[in-house]
Amino acid sequence: MHQGQQNVIEGIYEVCIGVPEPIAAIQYWEQFGYRIGEQGELSATVTKQLYGVDSSLRSIRLYHQNADHGLIRLMIWQNPVNNGLKMGSMKVKGNRWATTLTADIINILNHVEEAKAAGWPLWFTRPHWEVIYNKEKKKRPFIDAMVGVREMLLLQPFTRQVFFQRFGYTLPDYGNIDINSFLQTSQFTHIGMVVQDDSKEILKFYDEVLGLLRVRDDIETSYESSLAGREIFDLQPGEKFFVTAFDDPRSSITDFMAARSGRLYIVRFPDSMNLDSRYEAAQPGSLGMCLYTYRVRELNLFCDRIKASSIQKFTTIAENEFGEPSFSFVAPDGYFWNLIGN
Repeated sequence: MHQGQQNVIEGIYEVCIGVPEPIAAIQYWEQFGYRIGEQGELSATVTKQLYGVDSSLRSIRLYHQNADHGLIRLMIWQNPVNNGLKMGSMKVKGNRWATTLTADIINILNHVEEAKAAGWPLWFTRPHWEVIYNKEKKKRPFIDAMVGVREMLLLQPFTRQVFFQRFGYTLPDYGNIDINSFLQTSQFTHIGMVVQDDSKEILKFYDEVLGLLRVRDDIETSYESSLAGREIFDLQPGEKFFVTAFDDPRSSITDFMAARSGRLYIVRFPDSMNLDSRYEAAQPGSLGMCLYTYRVRELNLFCDRIKASSIQKFTTIAENEFGEPSFSFVAPDGYFWNLIGN
């Protein structure tokens, strides 16, 4: 499907966040370089049809510089279904989070520590050093250049964020930092989900049906190999997970420098582990990160392809709160998705 779909689906378009009121959320995200864009409303009748939620809805789209992906949609439900994932464990099925590139992770840590001292409800990890590429090549401290990232997790009642800062390398199309923003951050560069499936059958939906490009597959992270992975995902001795990444088809499997942000990371735990399921806390109607969207061309084609797949739950095409043609479905892994016509 990739050859014919080069510009039909792109990177993750929006991270949708349920909030009880928008003012505090807008002020928060402005510090990361986001700004107010479209606003719109839906009646409870249309919201029920499109998102399966019996509630009227008001939404605000937040843009970041001139990015065409990694945006935010604040969703203010008149009748929220639940309080969402809040600051619960990352090691659960149904988990959602979004990752941002920064030029100054220590500055973010400074603000997090001050917020914690002031009594804010949050949980965080310190910025761990992680070698991403060429892990097998040993570096000599104080002699060789260090190539890797510092990354940290920040959980708050309505946000689940990972921040990373690069050292020793650049990727021109993977995150565009607004250097004038208060926290010197980019749009969301990638988002994540947690699944369990030793067969990997549920992963096929994302490349074979949606037409995304599988760029990394079965990258192993274990308790023993990664301090960041251990702390972020609460790994115990002997536990591990595998990461598969799906990109905008304009990215590349072989050309490192052609990587594009908007990536979907799927963290896959072995079936033998006992993972809780929290899908109900991370779908439309929930507070916090509750939905991801893709913007696509030929929306009718995608609708037909999805209906012809193994998916059992999907909606018809309807106008969303911004007047855009849109439809929703639940993927084979249990995650709720929404596609928007371009």
